[in-house]
Amino acid sequence: MNLLQASLGGSAAFREPEYILENLTYDVATRSVPGLPYTITDLLHHLSATMRASLDLASGRASSWPEDLEVWPDTPPTGDQWAQIRLEIALALAEAVLLAEDPSERAREILTDLAVHNAYHWGQVALIRRLHGDWSGAEPVIGGGTVGE
Repeated sequence: MNLLQASLGGSAAFREPEYILENLTYDVATRSVPGLPYTITDLLHHLSATMRASLDLASGRASSWPEDLEVWPDTPPTGDQWAQIRLEIALALAEAVLLAEDPSERAREILTDLAVHNAYHWGQVALIRRLHGDWSGAEPVIGGGTVGE
């Protein structure tokens, strides 16, 4: 596995997305945090949409970014839509790791950008889980608690 693959699928300096999403419930994923403009489901919708568009570019299935792409949801997903988003993310990550095995120069640039973009948002997902007290070993920060190790 090369560094780009590890950056996309987890490993190296990045937590695996499966680890970040492990035992995440729909209830927690749709719960808002005071002061934040998005929920975990919003972030996952964003990750799914941007990964699909990026992978279409990297693989040559598309020649430009879709102009009408909805990268942030207008409404929270239903439980079925939540399950679909999770599946789409898993499939997109698997495809990204495969494409990163021996990418063209264009694909490498797109996949590198995607890896950095994803890392930013996976960090947000992890932080929101901690704020909700839904991260193993973490105490909720909201409501006066502290984040434990």
